[in-house]
Amino acid sequence: MEKPKNDRQKAAYGMASNCAFMVRRAWRDCKGVLVVAAGIVFCGVAASLLELFVVPAVLEAVERGVTPGGLAGMIGWFTLGMALVRALREYLDNNAIFGRVRVRQGLCQDLHLTFCRTSYPHVEDPDYIRRLKKAFRCLDGNDDAGEYIWTTMTELLTNLISFLIYLLLLAQVGPWVAALCAALSAVGYFAGERIRSWRYRHREEEGGLLHKMEYAVRQSNDMKLAKDIRIFGIGPWLTELYGKYTRLYQDFYAKSQRYYLWGDLLDAALALLRNGAAYGLLIAMALRGELTVAQFVLYFTAVSGFTQWVAGIFAQLTELHRQSLELSTLREVADTPEPFRFEDGRPLEVKPGHLYTLELRDVSFRYPGAESDTLSHVNLTIHPGEKLAVVGKNGAGKTTLIKLLCGFYDPTEGQVLLDGEDIRQYNRRDYYKHFSAVFQQFSVLAGTVAENVAQVMGDRADLPRVWDCLERAGVADKIRELPQREDTHLGREVYLDGIDLSGGQMQRLMLARALYKNAPVVVLDEPTAALDPIAESDLYQRYSDLTGHCTSVYISHRLASTRFCDRVLLIENGGIAEEGTHEELLKRGGRYAYLFDIQSKYYKEGAAEDE
Repeated sequence: MEKPKNDRQKAAYGMASNCAFMVRRAWRDCKGVLVVAAGIVFCGVAASLLELFVVPAVLEAVERGVTPGGLAGMIGWFTLGMALVRALREYLDNNAIFGRVRVRQGLCQDLHLTFCRTSYPHVEDPDYIRRLKKAFRCLDGNDDAGEYIWTTMTELLTNLISFLIYLLLLAQVGPWVAALCAALSAVGYFAGERIRSWRYRHREEEGGLLHKMEYAVRQSNDMKLAKDIRIFGIGPWLTELYGKYTRLYQDFYAKSQRYYLWGDLLDAALALLRNGAAYGLLIAMALRGELTVAQFVLYFTAVSGFTQWVAGIFAQLTELHRQSLELSTLREVADTPEPFRFEDGRPLEVKPGHLYTLELRDVSFRYPGAESDTLSHVNLTIHPGEKLAVVGKNGAGKTTLIKLLCGFYDPTEGQVLLDGEDIRQYNRRDYYKHFSAVFQQFSVLAGTVAENVAQVMGDRADLPRVWDCLERAGVADKIRELPQREDTHLGREVYLDGIDLSGGQMQRLMLARALYKNAPVVVLDEPTAALDPIAESDLYQRYSDLTGHCTSVYISHRLASTRFCDRVLLIENGGIAEEGTHEELLKRGGRYAYLFDIQSKYYKEGAAEDE
């Protein structure tokens, strides 16, 4: 897989490429964006030309002896033209947002889909996640690059066209006048920009202060921490923390304003030099009779406008460059190569009633950046319909083994086989259809009970099947007690009437979800870690009864819960240290028996204290 780029590396896409990309997106999603942008450019250029020529035209008419009626008519036509242009520009500005938001939302939707569909290793890759967050930031709002780039491009195009027109005008006075104005405008812009960009160059420092301020606010507003904040009196500490970083940010902001003041003073000095030289030449030419009054006013106005267009062009190019870098990150994330095969992989349909053989053949796996393998040369065959338990200390590699079996990772060495075939050849999404899983950390979406069980929206859920799974999972009675039964919303993040289930009830709901999928392989990765031993034993027994027709893999931190399994694996030191049934391993008196004895003593001591 291609190595991700960091912020210091050159962006993969330049300004021209990113502008063309946005134009293509607008042509696909909303062609009105391009029409409105062209209209805004036309209005901007037309307004500047009308403002430039109105006074010289009136003065020339006066010199030619035009009647008061003709003069009034000319002024009226200019006034009407400027009013119409400004009205049209105002209308276009007010309505441009609708199409631009549509294009930005399309980009945001594509980015969400990219993340939802990307290979699992990317989900745990810190660099990928960092770039993904940066890509999302450019789509956050109307003023971010994914939308505001349209304003930048229209203003830049307006400035360029106006600049060329003014350049032709000033060239009639003398080429060096245009060159002088352009040179001094460029020097003033770049010198001032260097000073004004101080804040940008120190953006990491500013971002760190803002992050710390946001942390204090976020923790204060986190409902999950409300009890701890009150019990331990953390409120004053959070307030003090926020105040400390607020004062530091205020100092940073004051320092940046001092730099901006120097930039403004430099701009004023160069503008005085630039305008003084140009105005002096025009006045001298007028005194020598080389310019009429109308021409003098025209060129005098053009000098001021010319410097405005030059400064505007440089400013918009700088802004466009910044926005282009952000859009480049977005496109790089979308174009990140996938380590797994999806649509280009071999199709793999679930065979109803067929039980599969899973195999790890000489498998080793090392996480990116790790110094050693988490698993090393593991050989394991899971037979059709077998119930396999995987136990071991935290960090031994149990969850890694499950991720390899499920296809979330490919091994660093070796093969994962399904019925003797390497899974890397298959469409990985088809492979996932063969697994139902309940993980220790599971996803509960802000939807109804039925939607969370069926994992589909609204009336697409098969309600009789949902209720059958709820019954078999032992949570149907609780759901019937809820105000809206299967239509009750879970969680309060979105719905005000949402409810929260207890840990045990949620575990049973996740079992109902796994039953609804009805996949041939069931995987349970310590889903009962938060339950007491009795509740865990009851839930595992239910798992055993309901998954009798499936191949099942269980991870548990309590060794006693493995009694119902056909085989138990003890994972240690990156490999399979022991395997056998629960009774066989106890009789063997090895490492498994030792760990079981320690856990048994703990529970016996607890029971004695209770008595």
